[in-house]
Amino acid sequence: MSGLLVVDDEEGVRRSLKRLLEKDGYLIVLAENGREALEIIRNDVHGIETVICDYRMPGMNGIETLIEIGRMNPEITRIILTAYATITNAIEAVNAGIDGFLTKPFENRELRAKVKECTIKKRLKQFVSEQVMAEIQKNTRTLHPRRMQVTILFSDMRGFSGLSERLTPAELSELINRRYFTPLDGIIVAHNGTLDKHIGDSVMAIFGAPVSVSGNDDAVLAVQAALTILEEIDRTNMSIPQADRKIAVGIGIATGEVLAGIFGSSRKKEYTAYGATVNLAKRLEKIAKADQIVICDQTARLVENVVQLEKITGPIIKGVAHQSEVFRVLGRRNTA
Repeated sequence: MSGLLVVDDEEGVRRSLKRLLEKDGYLIVLAENGREALEIIRNDVHGIETVICDYRMPGMNGIETLIEIGRMNPEITRIILTAYATITNAIEAVNAGIDGFLTKPFENRELRAKVKECTIKKRLKQFVSEQVMAEIQKNTRTLHPRRMQVTILFSDMRGFSGLSERLTPAELSELINRRYFTPLDGIIVAHNGTLDKHIGDSVMAIFGAPVSVSGNDDAVLAVQAALTILEEIDRTNMSIPQADRKIAVGIGIATGEVLAGIFGSSRKKEYTAYGATVNLAKRLEKIAKADQIVICDQTARLVENVVQLEKITGPIIKGVAHQSEVFRVLGRRNTA
C-alpha cells in the first residue's frame, strides 16, 4: 500500500482528503504544518510516495515544505493545494519542481484523477530521461535518428559480484539504488547529461544529445560530472563503516560521432546512441581502475584547459577500429 501524506492546517480538509483518498488504496498520514510533515518524512523517507500540501500554513508555506521534502527524497510525488490560485503561484510551483497544482474548492473526482495523473507522470520520468521527455513535448521529429557529435560516459562498479554475494537482497538494493544509482543519476542530470540506461551496475550517459549545450562544453560537463561522481562516492564511503561494503567505480569517457535517436519496436522504444564512440567509452571504462576516470584523446583536447591530465602508456584498446591515446583525469585545474 502506498503512503500518502496530507499536510494542511485545517483539520476538516485533512479529514476530507483522508476519507476521499483512502478509497484509492492509499495509506494516509496526516500533518497540520510543514515542520510536522518534515519529521514524518525523516522517520519514513521511503514509505511516503506522495505528498499533498496546502500552500498557506503557519510557519513554513507549502512550497518551502515540498522543496525540503524533495531534498530528502526526490522520488516523492509532490502536489501543492491552494485556495489562492494565481499565475504567480503556479510559476513558483513549476520553478520549484512541484509535480502538481490543485485549487480549493475541489471536486472529489477531479482531485482523485489529478493525484493519479501526477503519480503516473512522476513514474514516467523514471523511465524516460527529462531531456528526452522535454524534446518529445516540443517536437518528436527532433528525436528521429541522426548523426551527432557527443560525449559518452560509462561508470561501472568495481567488485560488484563480490558485494552481491556478501550482502542480503535488501542490503544490496539499499546500496546500489540509494547510494549508487540515485546520486550518480542526479549528478549526470545536473551536468546536463542524458541518462541513457543502467546496464547491471553500469551507468551510461550521453552529453550533447538530444540537446547540445555547445561545442566543447558537452565534453567539459561530462568530465566535471565524472569528478563530482568520485567526490560523491568518497563522501558516501565515509558513512559506510564496513571496509568490504565500500563503493568503487571506474569511469570511461569518449567524444565523437554517434547515431542518436529513438530506436525500438512498437512494443518498446528508447532514446539511445550507437556507434564507435559508445564502444570506445565502454572500452575505456574497462581500462579504468577503481576510482579512476579514463578518457580518449579527442575528449582530452577539449578539456585540457579545465582539468589536469596524465597520459597513460601501454593499454591497447580491444575491439575498436582506430586506436586512441588514453589519458587519466587527475583533477580540476586551479583557476585562481
